[in-house]
Amino acid sequence: MAKLNLTKKKKWIIVGGSALLAIMIFFSLGKDNTEVIKVETEKVSRQTVIHKVNASGKIKPETEVKISATSSAWIDTITVNEGDFVKKGKHLITLDRKQLLANYNSTASSVRSAEARVKQELAAKIRVENMYEQNLASDQELERVEASFQIAKSSLEQAKSSLESRKDDLDKARIVAPQDGIVTAVNKEVGEMAVGGMFQAEILMIIADLNRMEVIVDVNENDVVSVSLGDTTEIEIDAFQDTLFYGVVSEIAHMAQTSAMGSAEQVTNFEVKIRIIDVPDGIRPGMSATANIITDKKLDVLAIPIQSLTARPEGSEKNTFGKGNSSKRGTSNDEGKKPKAKKMEELVFVLSDKLAGVLRNGKLTEIDQKQKEAKLSKDAKVVHIRPIKVGISSETHYEVLNGLKEGDDIVTGSYRAISKDLSHNKVVTTGDDKEKSKGGFKIQIGGSKNESEDSDSKQ
Repeated sequence: MAKLNLTKKKKWIIVGGSALLAIMIFFSLGKDNTEVIKVETEKVSRQTVIHKVNASGKIKPETEVKISATSSAWIDTITVNEGDFVKKGKHLITLDRKQLLANYNSTASSVRSAEARVKQELAAKIRVENMYEQNLASDQELERVEASFQIAKSSLEQAKSSLESRKDDLDKARIVAPQDGIVTAVNKEVGEMAVGGMFQAEILMIIADLNRMEVIVDVNENDVVSVSLGDTTEIEIDAFQDTLFYGVVSEIAHMAQTSAMGSAEQVTNFEVKIRIIDVPDGIRPGMSATANIITDKKLDVLAIPIQSLTARPEGSEKNTFGKGNSSKRGTSNDEGKKPKAKKMEELVFVLSDKLAGVLRNGKLTEIDQKQKEAKLSKDAKVVHIRPIKVGISSETHYEVLNGLKEGDDIVTGSYRAISKDLSHNKVVTTGDDKEKSKGGFKIQIGGSKNESEDSDSKQ
């Protein structure tokens, strides 16, 4: 008996489950595929659109001199400290002069010997010339004495040139400031070796003019084409919170700097220098800064929020009315064939109270018979695809070149609705009426006018 009761229970469970499944399928098939989507809207208005190129970098002085020695020597004295202000010609560093002074004295002695030789040859030349006039010297003797005199003069010139070089080396052992500025770095101490030379000389000291500063930023190759010399720039310095400084673009590099070459992270940038107009007190070289370069500015133009613009394949409105999931639309009957890529168009969704075609290039497209027969319930709203052309962009808005007029009501949210859910002639609600957002708006497809009116009255 217990076994019989258990069997009956199983049968009832199976029958109940089947009935529930049938009910779910019935409601699923009968579900209106024009389910209302809640959206946010905004009217197209005129605004000022400012296009900015953002970049970050470091602050450096416009003029910065790195002091080095021309020859290697020990450091005898350093007369300044880091942070000192110096005038042009101020004595900074003295190097050991013993070896340089010895070389100078040796060369000076060579000059004196060369001068004596010139005097000796000159006297011999005059004497032979007098004898030659009296026919007491031959032509060969005159030529020989003139040649000796020229050789002596040449030796004297060489000795004097060498002396000038030795004197220059000796003078450069006493290093002076080449310009006015602040000593921003002292890299050596007294007693250390200053390694000098024409190549790979050590930097002993740095002097910079902190009254003229610039921001050196890296601008991406996609943005640098819109940057021009003289562009106004907004500068934010990390060390000066809540303070905005201004500058102008003073230099744009012609050679790119590429990092991570050959990898997926490869980046190509161009160095841009921005001169700070009013340099604040307390600024230091090497501080981090962010620059917003104003490349274009449009006053009183039609503008739309950035998030309202999306892209769809051209003619997408033909595959949306009365269809199912958008991801399954437009599939070819020939299975296995790769669908052709369609040209994309930029567009917005415009709010409307009636079903209509798409306004594209100034012409309204025709709607199919099914859409002509469809009826909207009272106070229902739909969205239309509106292809547009945009110009420059700010951080929040696009400039509208054509396709919209002032006062048009466009969809601005949500992101999912704009990017995926919305389609042409899709029923929407703006959320002003809570009852409407619960699916109260319907599209009646086909049937007589009386049937449509009955349907509206029931809703």
